[in-house]
Amino acid sequence: MRDDDLTFVELVQRDLHSVRWPEPAEIRARARRRSRRTVVAAALAVLAVASGTALVEAGRAAGPTSAVGDGGPTGTVAASPVAPAPSGRADIPEAVLLEPRDLTVKTGVRLGDTGLAEPVRVDRQLESCAREQGIYLQPTVSRYSRSRILLRPVAGASGDVPVLSQDVYRVDPPWGLGLFGDIDRMLAACPQWQTSSLLTQAGRTVTAETEHRWEPAVTGFAGDQSVMLRHVTDQARDQTSGKAVGPAGSVDVTLVVRLGDLVTVIVPGPGTIEDRVDGSGPGLSYAQLEALGRVAARRLCGAANPGC
Repeated sequence: MRDDDLTFVELVQRDLHSVRWPEPAEIRARARRRSRRTVVAAALAVLAVASGTALVEAGRAAGPTSAVGDGGPTGTVAASPVAPAPSGRADIPEAVLLEPRDLTVKTGVRLGDTGLAEPVRVDRQLESCAREQGIYLQPTVSRYSRSRILLRPVAGASGDVPVLSQDVYRVDPPWGLGLFGDIDRMLAACPQWQTSSLLTQAGRTVTAETEHRWEPAVTGFAGDQSVMLRHVTDQARDQTSGKAVGPAGSVDVTLVVRLGDLVTVIVPGPGTIEDRVDGSGPGLSYAQLEALGRVAARRLCGAANPGC
């Protein structure tokens, strides 16, 4: 009988009779071999991912592969350098911060905060002045940060007048050194700086000019590197008449201390220091501020990489 005389079902039945079915033992053996191939393939895939991760980490540990462009505000960054995380402590414990007992000025409430990848801020007005003068600043970004504000006790209130604010940053070693270089460049560019603003006095709005001056009051008094910045803000003057307007002039002081990979920025609050535009007043002297900087450096010892 020819194939075209058979029905479809008869063809299927005839072909099934000619099929050789493997024995149960052979089926189980094939299944075991297939399972082993699957496991090996999965293991190779995991190994490939792990190897790729190791290569990436090795590239990071090798440090930056290209330099940051310098030479003014038009400088470009060829590649963001990634420095290796130093061994030892990574977080910033609360014990590194100054305590009320470290100050001769009475304090009240303590406020605190923590952060990740925060830029190290020294003096925002000084930074603005430097950029206006064409100084290119590469921001120093911390890996971890911790801050504290000590408030002055006020009778009948919760106390919202700051006595002192402190920020502690953990930075990669190359950037900690560069921070003080940036401070020197900013000070050199901004011995004086004038700003304009609108002030309302006696119901009249005038354009007022304010002169700012910065200088390093003291250097090298604590830690591996340290500087105390003195910022004088003169009383504003009416641009038209030249008369003094607005609040009286003021003096602000900022302490910057580095120990290992930790940098702390300490800013005494208004009225906390004895230095005044119009003479001396009650508060912390420069000698006491230097001593406070040394206390802050000792607090950093146990958490810095390397430690003391």
